[in-house]
Amino acid sequence: MVWLIILWVLLGLVGVFLAYIFTIIISALLVNMKKEYPQESKFYRFLLNSATFFATKLIRIKLHVTGMEKVPGGRFLLVSNHRSKFDPILSWLVFGDCQLAFISKPENFKVPVFGRLIHRLCFMAIDRENPRNAVKTINRAVDLINRDVATIGVYPEGTRNYGDGLLPFHNAMFKIAQKANVPVVIITVKGTYEIQKNYPLHRSHVYIDVLDVIDAETVKKTKTAILGEKVREIMLNKLENRAGEGEQR
Repeated sequence: MVWLIILWVLLGLVGVFLAYIFTIIISALLVNMKKEYPQESKFYRFLLNSATFFATKLIRIKLHVTGMEKVPGGRFLLVSNHRSKFDPILSWLVFGDCQLAFISKPENFKVPVFGRLIHRLCFMAIDRENPRNAVKTINRAVDLINRDVATIGVYPEGTRNYGDGLLPFHNAMFKIAQKANVPVVIITVKGTYEIQKNYPLHRSHVYIDVLDVIDAETVKKTKTAILGEKVREIMLNKLENRAGEGEQR
């Protein structure tokens, strides 16, 4: 009798899981990739965050987060270094209450299921080859902040860095914070590059550190090139210190 109850419970859990996966897939298929959504959806945000949470458990990622007490209330521009495709995934999980929407390369929106989910949540593709289109993306990001739809995340390096240190910054990204009159929150992410090498035999330790916040007034009156230099220096100092500490605590 006990084994029968256990069997039914297991079958029920499998059924719930399959229904959950089915819901994600169908919901993703309902997203119109040609439409620019003016608002995000709490339902789609739940699907994205919950799927990310389960994925981190499956891949055996251990998150170490510091400095969240520095994050201001309201909207801001989140800037980070970029080492892996896992960087934005773990960042939107950590900043789950901020309705984080990243500016990303167009290829990411072609990823099955997830590409459609992030499109529905106001993530934006940027055309690096066409400055006029890039400006349109920046202006849309400003609009999303001003209408209190989303907090915007950017990678000033512009692409993934496969080496140590930081790539040169694209300082135009800081215009988003200037035009929207919001602070810049600086974070670093370390350990994501090793996830693919560690899985499935080893657990991966990922460190997301909120380093500093540049207030909106300072952002407004500072040239983007100088902002880039300051942010870059803060990031490099932390990355160098983290390397000295080792990957695990």
